[in-house]
Amino acid sequence: MSKFKPTCHTLSNGIRLVYLHVPTQVAHIGFFFGAGSRFEQDNEVGLAHFLEHCVFKGTKLRKALHILSRIDSVGGELNAYTSKEELCLHASFSKEHLARAIELLSDISINSVFPEKEIEKEKEVILDELNSYLDSPSDKIFDDFEAALFREHPLGNNILGTKESVENFKRKDLQRFVDSYFTADNLVISFVGNVTIKRLESLLEKNLNSMPLTAKRIPIEPFLKYKPFSIRTTEANYQAHAILGGIAPSYNSDDRIGMSLLINILGGPALNSRLNLSVREKYGLAYTVEASYSPFVDTGFWQIYFGCEGKNVNKTLELIRKELHYITSNKLSSVQLKRAKEQFKGHLALGMDSNAGLMQGLGKSVLAFNQIDTIEEIHQEIDKITSEDLFRLANDFFEKQKISELIFDVE
Repeated sequence: MSKFKPTCHTLSNGIRLVYLHVPTQVAHIGFFFGAGSRFEQDNEVGLAHFLEHCVFKGTKLRKALHILSRIDSVGGELNAYTSKEELCLHASFSKEHLARAIELLSDISINSVFPEKEIEKEKEVILDELNSYLDSPSDKIFDDFEAALFREHPLGNNILGTKESVENFKRKDLQRFVDSYFTADNLVISFVGNVTIKRLESLLEKNLNSMPLTAKRIPIEPFLKYKPFSIRTTEANYQAHAILGGIAPSYNSDDRIGMSLLINILGGPALNSRLNLSVREKYGLAYTVEASYSPFVDTGFWQIYFGCEGKNVNKTLELIRKELHYITSNKLSSVQLKRAKEQFKGHLALGMDSNAGLMQGLGKSVLAFNQIDTIEEIHQEIDKITSEDLFRLANDFFEKQKISELIFDVE
């Protein structure tokens, strides 16, 4: 872990670059734009995700087939994703093809032309993607929970959009979104690989010098109106699904790491998490039970998900509520806290074992915080957390009256 020493740089046009040298043959690069679904206006729901698809459909220099073949033809991978707060274009490739990857990502970021024929074809692809989610209760419940949690706010919108919104998108909508968000001041580039910083910066400067420097953007709307809810519907075919959750600290909160630790104790990936030991190991009620925490710039949310037989829903809910009550009524002992911290540090280390994952984590961090915390700094923050801190957080966010529920019962 001592070799984990990423550095931040700024190109001449203001683009931020985070660089990590790793002595491997494969390199990873991502272009991170602050352009996720929460930046959409009321008539643009799903536009960021639609743009993610359409940037691969043609530029001033290339047709769609040439874009899709440019990295794949040398054994690399080209991909993209859209989240609530960012849109990322990324590639993984053998390091000797760095120039090819940078030139291509720069081309689709600056020169996309959005051919009308390709736009119409891609609408069908996205509608099929949307239908596949709607056809899967285990996926749909997450979107529905966020929609209810952040109702009447952009954070509650489905990233994929709706059938109506997707069908109504025009080329001018895509171009307007690009003009507003694909600018140098709104871009972070993350690189992990065995290339010198000097060569990397030279290639980026050369290929991104025509990117617009800035644009007028509508400020994001902060989320301030959380109202707990309890919804129970019949939407599942074979297995029931449920989510419990509520509001949580933002990216910028001093409690972010403490909340991450608390969620890890409650229902993290370890087999000895409290929820796994109770719901799965002791009673055998569910194959999957997990807790997660998602922070945003101004707010965040936590959730517990499980899927089980319809007859076991109420019993599983009872066990989860029991665990939440316990964690709001009892402080961890010094031994329990020490073990939890060591486990959490280990999970962080495992997460950094993938260079592609590292590239994405570094890019997100600079986009959100405009800085990178070293492993030592992160461990210091974890070490500072006390049992009293976790007890306070549990009572702040896990109180019964603050918890929302969404349940999909079996038909």
